[in-house]
Amino acid sequence: MTDFQKILQESMIWTEGLTAIISLIYYNRGNKDGYWKYFSIYLILMFLSEAMGKWGHLLVEYDKPKFFNYFVIPIEFLFFYWLYAAKALGKPKLFYALSALYLLSFLPSEIFFTTKKIIFSFNYTFGCLILMVLVIMEYYRQINSSEILNFSSNKMFYINLGVTLFYIGTLPFWAFFSLITKYRELYNVYYNYFLISGIIMYLLFSISFIWGKRSS
Repeated sequence: MTDFQKILQESMIWTEGLTAIISLIYYNRGNKDGYWKYFSIYLILMFLSEAMGKWGHLLVEYDKPKFFNYFVIPIEFLFFYWLYAAKALGKPKLFYALSALYLLSFLPSEIFFTTKKIIFSFNYTFGCLILMVLVIMEYYRQINSSEILNFSSNKMFYINLGVTLFYIGTLPFWAFFSLITKYRELYNVYYNYFLISGIIMYLLFSISFIWGKRSS
């Protein structure tokens, strides 16, 4: 890892912490009602999980790959499926269907792929493809509604943009990770993008609390 990547990695986790603090502040200012309170809880949980991933070994011995593959990453995808399908798009049945498909993707992963990686490429790729469909549906919904005129106060505009840059933008990186690692220059470029887009995504999440309306 280069010095630049170390700086980005540190910046990313502290940006997550900042976002969690901002979400907590706005939670206490009146975001306790409605489903947006769960977004605050999600962000706090994600920061604590990332902190556990970075410093947890200093406190307790644990299996880091299992912690991320069976807990952190599934929560990320299932939460966004819920936020997009059940809430933003108003299709709870779609949320249940997509969640079931994602969870079923663990079966071939367990059978055909190694379980010692920090990120299961197959599960992550499948989860991102599902999320990409929801992202496209949300863009379509925003473009074809009056919300597009007031996008600057629409929470989902910032969230959707952040998810696009990070999850969808890094989809090829994790899908072809084993191949990309063989080309160091390409790996470094894409890993830099992974870290930078993660920082931008969490900044956009922060902006969604500061500028976005609670009713959006």
